[in-house]
Amino acid sequence: MPNLSLTDLVDVVSKAGTPKATKVAEIKNRKPYQPATDFYKPFRDGLIELHQAGKDRKALGDLQKSLTDPKKITNYPDAIDGYRKWWGKKSLSWFEPPRNLYGHAGIDVAINPELGLVVDGKRYVIKLYLKSDPLTKLRVDLITVLMEVALRQKCQPDDVLAILDVRQGKLFTVSAQIKPTKAVVDAELAYIAALWPSV
Repeated sequence: MPNLSLTDLVDVVSKAGTPKATKVAEIKNRKPYQPATDFYKPFRDGLIELHQAGKDRKALGDLQKSLTDPKKITNYPDAIDGYRKWWGKKSLSWFEPPRNLYGHAGIDVAINPELGLVVDGKRYVIKLYLKSDPLTKLRVDLITVLMEVALRQKCQPDDVLAILDVRQGKLFTVSAQIKPTKAVVDAELAYIAALWPSV
């Protein structure tokens, strides 16, 4: 059974026609995941460690201290500044976020939010969006609805599921209708499943 990341799925859904099929082929034929080639892994891991240790906002600067890759040295400061802006004066404390798979048509999608944070007394389960491409409404709707569908039963009743556009310092919660958006996701997964054997 093919396994996709949430980013993979959103990338496929965001395309139409031949580029959509090309994206499915790229996902199927790419090399296995290597942490060393995951551009934002040090940022995500550093952020998680910072919150787990209960450090304050000043510690965000440490996320770029050990960088040697020129591209990371250029890109990370924007992400750090955006996260710092979102953090502001909020009181944040860590909890372990839930994870799950969402499956349809023989395709599994991993729903793995990076952060579980109590923000000024309210619990948030947060997926980080780190790309420089604008975070469109379609992407927000797909990600937040899939988080809601896949993770709600693993959350406390009042937990807020959200995606954070890190560079912009903006947090988005579910605003789309669940049922029709889930139907779109299921149709896309059926398309991927039908195409998968022949790409």
